[in-house]
Amino acid sequence: MKKIVILFIISLLMVLTLPQPSKIWGQTSFAEIRGVWITKNDSDIWLDTPKLESSIQELAQLNFNTIYPVVWNSGYVSYDSAVAKRVGIPIIKAGNNKDMIAEITYQGHLNRLLVVPWFEFGFMAPPSSELALKHPRWLTNRRDGSKIGNSAAGQVVWLNPFHPQVQQFITDLVLEICTRYRVDGIQFDDHMALPRDFGYDPYTVNLYKQETKKNPPANPQDREWVKWRADKITDFMVRLNTLLKQRNPNFIFSVAPNPYSTAYNLFLQDWKRWVNLGIVDELIIQVYRPDLNSFVRELNVPEVQNARKKIPTGVAILTGLRNNPSPITLIEDKVRQARRYRLGVSFFYYETLWIEKPTETPDLRKAVVRALFYNPQPRFPVSKI
Repeated sequence: MKKIVILFIISLLMVLTLPQPSKIWGQTSFAEIRGVWITKNDSDIWLDTPKLESSIQELAQLNFNTIYPVVWNSGYVSYDSAVAKRVGIPIIKAGNNKDMIAEITYQGHLNRLLVVPWFEFGFMAPPSSELALKHPRWLTNRRDGSKIGNSAAGQVVWLNPFHPQVQQFITDLVLEICTRYRVDGIQFDDHMALPRDFGYDPYTVNLYKQETKKNPPANPQDREWVKWRADKITDFMVRLNTLLKQRNPNFIFSVAPNPYSTAYNLFLQDWKRWVNLGIVDELIIQVYRPDLNSFVRELNVPEVQNARKKIPTGVAILTGLRNNPSPITLIEDKVRQARRYRLGVSFFYYETLWIEKPTETPDLRKAVVRALFYNPQPRFPVSKI
């Protein structure tokens, strides 16, 4: 117990030495992003309405301003979707059979939080999912014909982002979410992309031949071939943004990619160009690094600093994985460094924010976050309840 008290006092003193957010943000007029992702691992929230209500109330009391609940994961949606039914995807609802996206949206707005649904899996799906099994022509492959890859989510296949039917499916899902619920935006992450080894399926090969009069290079790292595929994904994102803005010009088009070199060179995701084209309203870079030095290296880079002058920009901070929470002192240091570079933060993910460690109680972790976010930072006007 003595160790916990000492740790808390040290953490509090460190926080009190931080510059005030109002001074850090200088000439920019954007409120500091203070977000958290709500994943399917946060089972208490998805299954228990009173738990959901109390959790969101607590986030508001701690001066968070944005929540990102997952709506597209593992080939399934988190609500009763007509689009999913049309393509043969079963609906998997919460155990209480309630519309939890509607509940989260209502509670978020009731507590003055932005609610930005998270389109987590993007073009990715498990190979055993109904989506992959019922629509094999929607999948892309490597040059050797293989389709299955490895990811943090396990084995996956990739929907072909260049195929018009895939583009229409993704578009329909996104528009359905954003018209059915009074949410404030939609967020795409590092899976709204494609690993560079993919794109050798018949449809994409023929499309490349039509446009360039030559076969795709055998080397997936070929600069021209990388750029052609990245540009096609960009074209789709521009069209998707246009459709969303036609419905609501104030709708937040949020992107949470990897650092740019990884995003573009390995996953054909040219988010720097997306920012320059003006289609991104909020940028949160996934800087999941195990130590402070490697974390800081990703903050003071031109593409991040240029973005934060144009739009609300932040970094994603890993608060831990299941049964392995990150030390609260490391989380605190990362928030401090993000602020030093005039960046907001979003925590991945809710459950691990408050999970207990041998030397850290949930109350201690909450106290540190409360001290970090000691003053409110309201963001954009939220939708009316």
